[in-house]
Amino acid sequence: MNHCVFSPFSGVLDSLNESDTYSARLWGSYPHYVYKQLRCGMKNNTNQVSVWCIVSLASIPLVMTLGNSMLIPVLPILEDKVGITSFQSSMIITSYSVAAIILIPIAGYLSDRFGRKMVILPSLVLALIGGLVAGFASWKMDDPYTVIIIGRILQGIGAAGAMPIVLPLVGDLSHDDEEKTSSTLGIIETSNTFGKVLSPILGSLFAAALWFLPFFSISALSLISIMLIFFCVKVPKEKDEPITFKEFLSSTKEVFKSEGKWLYTVFLNGVLVMLILFSMLFFLSENLEKVHHIKGIKKGFVLAIPLLLLCIASFISGRSIKGNIKTIKTLMVASLIMMSASVVFVGFTSKKLFLLLAVTSLVSIAIGAMLPALDAIITDNIEKSLRGTVSSFYSSARFIGVAAGPPVMSLVMKNMLNVSYITAGVLGLILLFVVWKFIKTEDIKRPEEST
Repeated sequence: MNHCVFSPFSGVLDSLNESDTYSARLWGSYPHYVYKQLRCGMKNNTNQVSVWCIVSLASIPLVMTLGNSMLIPVLPILEDKVGITSFQSSMIITSYSVAAIILIPIAGYLSDRFGRKMVILPSLVLALIGGLVAGFASWKMDDPYTVIIIGRILQGIGAAGAMPIVLPLVGDLSHDDEEKTSSTLGIIETSNTFGKVLSPILGSLFAAALWFLPFFSISALSLISIMLIFFCVKVPKEKDEPITFKEFLSSTKEVFKSEGKWLYTVFLNGVLVMLILFSMLFFLSENLEKVHHIKGIKKGFVLAIPLLLLCIASFISGRSIKGNIKTIKTLMVASLIMMSASVVFVGFTSKKLFLLLAVTSLVSIAIGAMLPALDAIITDNIEKSLRGTVSSFYSSARFIGVAAGPPVMSLVMKNMLNVSYITAGVLGLILLFVVWKFIKTEDIKRPEEST
């Protein structure tokens, strides 16, 4: 049988044998039966995730990334329309991320306890509401800044319960098939990075029509993701009873005690790469307008150049990993070398557009190659009952970098621009040593090996 395939109804019906046809009639009609099959998160009798399921899962990081990154090219416009400083505008990004940092670990535990889908759907609803709050405040209020921040916090809470849960859910649906998990995670991370590519273009397009339209667009995109998850993802039923909170605390403590060295190393990498990426994007957005006088939609397309390369690198990296720990470590080492060597030149090339784009593109390629490796090493090597919790701590670490990047860059880019990027390069080299020392391929045990 070939259920849950991505094809028109007629194609699905053609693939059904006589027993399938009889089963379909029991349901009352062919369309009803086919609809039931298309809802499956897994193809029956296999461990392959269906196309619709992957599309649905990939929509979450896409929407959540657009929800944050789409506002970066709009920040200079917000500063003018709302009458705020560059530091205040950076807080529109940071408030979203801070809320996520605090609540992500809680969402991870809840997803392990009550189910991934039960956490994801209400979280997407909160993200939708947050977009509406920020949008209406910008549209109707004379002094909307505080209410915009409230809306962004709501969106951050929604992001906390949606985006991090995708990683363990992929592992659940793939039945811990390492190659399938790594491949699907590569697509998920590519969706995340593709959202970053689209962000400056869509943000600039929406803002050109109405400066506050990006807030409303986030709500519309969240609604689409809600519908996809509700209808197209069916999580396998748990055979085991969920662990109690006391057992959860004990198991989590034990995991960090036994696997802490490589886990903390992965977390630190997540913090640094997102700190560098979002501080660099914030700087580029400001620099393109104030130094190179590139504004509006044109600026959006220029910002998309390094992000497109990040997206391509992420896709290739995800396809190359195939659950191999040695490959993951090699990618991390190579990415850190490339990122550290190139990021130090960002400040020095800030007045030469071609060189600036070349350097930021190299940094983006390095980050894009590393992100799927970080995702895979977490998802493949933590047992299912704690996967949501541990991956949520990792996502929380990434959001620390996202939250810190824009405000830090707004404070240092006037007087300490070169120093800040040189410091980032040095930190990358320090992390390179940490990765080499603490991520030992022979010491990282897969869940089945531990069992």
